[in-house]
Amino acid sequence: MSPTTSVRLGDGLRVSPLGFGGMALTPVYGDVDPAEALRTLHHAVDAGISFIDTADIYGGGSNEELIARLLKERRGEVQLATKFGLVGTPAEGYRDIRGDAGYVVQAVDRSLRRLGTDTIDLYYLHRRDLRVPIVETVEVMAELVRQGKVQHLGLSEVTAEELHAACGVHPIAAVQSEWSIWSRDVERNVVPAAAGLGVGFVPYSPLGRGFLTGTVDASLLGSNDFRRNIPRFGQNAAMANAGVVDAVRSVATELSVSGQPATAAQVALGWLLAKGRQLGLPVVPIPGTRKAHRIDENLGALALTITASQLERLDAAADTVVGSRSADPRWVSEGRE
Repeated sequence: MSPTTSVRLGDGLRVSPLGFGGMALTPVYGDVDPAEALRTLHHAVDAGISFIDTADIYGGGSNEELIARLLKERRGEVQLATKFGLVGTPAEGYRDIRGDAGYVVQAVDRSLRRLGTDTIDLYYLHRRDLRVPIVETVEVMAELVRQGKVQHLGLSEVTAEELHAACGVHPIAAVQSEWSIWSRDVERNVVPAAAGLGVGFVPYSPLGRGFLTGTVDASLLGSNDFRRNIPRFGQNAAMANAGVVDAVRSVATELSVSGQPATAAQVALGWLLAKGRQLGLPVVPIPGTRKAHRIDENLGALALTITASQLERLDAAADTVVGSRSADPRWVSEGRE
């Protein structure tokens, strides 16, 4: 990928056409080597990925501190996104959601300190605090833009109604929600709303937390692996969901990247990019990985051309998915629509 290639999200924010999700570089899917994690980040930027995504809860703040080591050398090469609102950790569970004004101010200052920067390019509300009208939270976030602490605003796992309300307060650059071949609930309401409002979409877990790559055996997940808490990774559900992986692999056998057979990961990412074009909005997936070579593999998705018939086969595979994408659907937009 050329370092000059970019995609325009909402509010004029330009980012690389593929981002990097930082959560995988903290111990949510097993243990992490910090030195290797930093090498992976540097490789991502070397390869042309400039859009780096983190959150204040990942590793209790340690993920932001890790990314700060990258930013110390390469701040000018990165569009930095982080998030606030969730209280707890992915591994241990979330205890609360905070969207009140006092918490917003505290959260951004903590993130700026950990990241070692004076401004955040894209600041997301990680989850909606149902005790606080979303317009009130966004009003405080908008003040952060006026102060220069934040450049653009984002929302994660909001409903279409919440997105419309937020856009009435301040331009929203991006919605971040889980979206992939096996997580398509956002296509009913949130995606059309984003397209109509000129808001970009940033799918997290675009590879189904690794499941869609065909490299994850749900029965072998370690005790400290976050995925053990997700219903569709349960033993019976995972067996039923193997059919989705089969469909992705089948399409991969029909495609190639730079003369090499396409991989399941490339097809899963290519499907999302194609859906963005089909549904009329900019889509920038943020797959995460601990391995540098996986970054190169993921970037190969940008060269794929998936046919209409192949898209139909992949779309149909979603109908066979068993199990919710969240242990508690109320914590994601699906549970509030």
